[in-house]
Amino acid sequence: MKTKITLLIAMLFLGFNSVSAQGQGQEEDMNTLSIFSEYAKAKNYDAAYGPWMELRQRNPKFNRAIYTYGERILKDKIKKSAGGEKINFINDLVKLYQERMTYFASKTPKGEFMAKACQVKYDNRKDLNLDAIGLYSGFDTAYQADQKTFTNPKSLYTYFSLMVDLYDAGKKPAQELFNKYDDISEKIESEVKNYTQKLNKYVSHGDEEVQLSSKEAKRKKSYESYLRAYGQIVGSIDSKLGERANCENLVPLYTRDFEEFKNDGIWLQRAMNRMYAKGCTDDALFVRIVQQKNTLEPNASTAYYLGILKEKDGSWTEALGYFNQAVDLEPDSFDKAKRLSSIAGKFRKKGSYGQARSYYTKALAQNPSLGSAHLAIAQMYAKSANNCGADNFSKRAVYWLAIQSARKAGRVDASLKKDVANTVANYKAKVPTKSEIFSSGRSGEVIKIGCWIGRSVTVPSL
Repeated sequence: MKTKITLLIAMLFLGFNSVSAQGQGQEEDMNTLSIFSEYAKAKNYDAAYGPWMELRQRNPKFNRAIYTYGERILKDKIKKSAGGEKINFINDLVKLYQERMTYFASKTPKGEFMAKACQVKYDNRKDLNLDAIGLYSGFDTAYQADQKTFTNPKSLYTYFSLMVDLYDAGKKPAQELFNKYDDISEKIESEVKNYTQKLNKYVSHGDEEVQLSSKEAKRKKSYESYLRAYGQIVGSIDSKLGERANCENLVPLYTRDFEEFKNDGIWLQRAMNRMYAKGCTDDALFVRIVQQKNTLEPNASTAYYLGILKEKDGSWTEALGYFNQAVDLEPDSFDKAKRLSSIAGKFRKKGSYGQARSYYTKALAQNPSLGSAHLAIAQMYAKSANNCGADNFSKRAVYWLAIQSARKAGRVDASLKKDVANTVANYKAKVPTKSEIFSSGRSGEVIKIGCWIGRSVTVPSL
């Protein structure tokens, strides 16, 4: 009995010491975390490095801040170092991403962080002596592993850019290049749609600006930033592809592969889109592909392209019927807005401004952040000024209306602010001056604008 009691006391003593040691260890880890995080917050990364590395090595799964601040610390080290030391820091940053995926898997989107690791290697490819084929393979592995979270605009562009480089070097075939272009373009389109729909929650549907809380304003700014970035890389990707996808290359390729893929809806869809984008719609193959796709899988795109063919034949009424059908067949508001805006552009090109405005307005109802529609309406007002005013004063008053519409574009689409500023400055130079308002005695008067515009504008009060 005495022996049992002695053993029990010993076990309790050892357990107490173990709990005590764990408590001391956790306290030490918390202190170390606090030290390096404060240094990192102050951007004193050199001072943060030592305690950060100490905690990372001692207890890598203690807190996600090890990886959040560690990324900043190592990026600073890479920036300030050279030679072998720089290479070590680069490799350690890649290792850090891998460790985060190991210890905080549920909080570490695989596609996002695999792409980050690939981008670090690409940005430092000369120091690491890496070739295009290896770099591309890394990006491709990341993309295939988790396409959903592989969303960084820069990495998407790098991924495609490497494909083009490999094609130019004769290491990738044309079909694989075009497939990857379509793949990345569709991914970007998906992300643009996603952020546009998020942004629309904070965009005014009328003339008044939406009042946002600081948190909402921050979100809105973030969504606008992503949309600007995606807008930039769309142009960069198209430029990178360049003449490699012109009609001279596309038509023979699609002609060769048509019989093999004529029952493949994705192939037909992408072929239609690519030929249309590159202006290959005059080729008989385009008609053949559109008709085959319409037979196999009729959708909004086939309806739209059938409208294009009717328009080319001079049958505008039939074409418009197909264009409207394309709108009806689109499954969501983002794509409906694109179709409606496209139809509006066709009416605008014909000089049918009233019809154009009607379709632009419908497009805005589907996508309130479509600033290009407001800007197009402003430009149509300005172009009609001489035709829609009763006298010189009211003709120039049309520019106030144009300014209002242009400013709406800037409010709902941050990427247009520079264009809007230039447009507004141009129109301001054409409105009646203060002295002209005074001498006319029309200060504060509401002027009704005639013809297709059919709107009123109030003369500024002096």
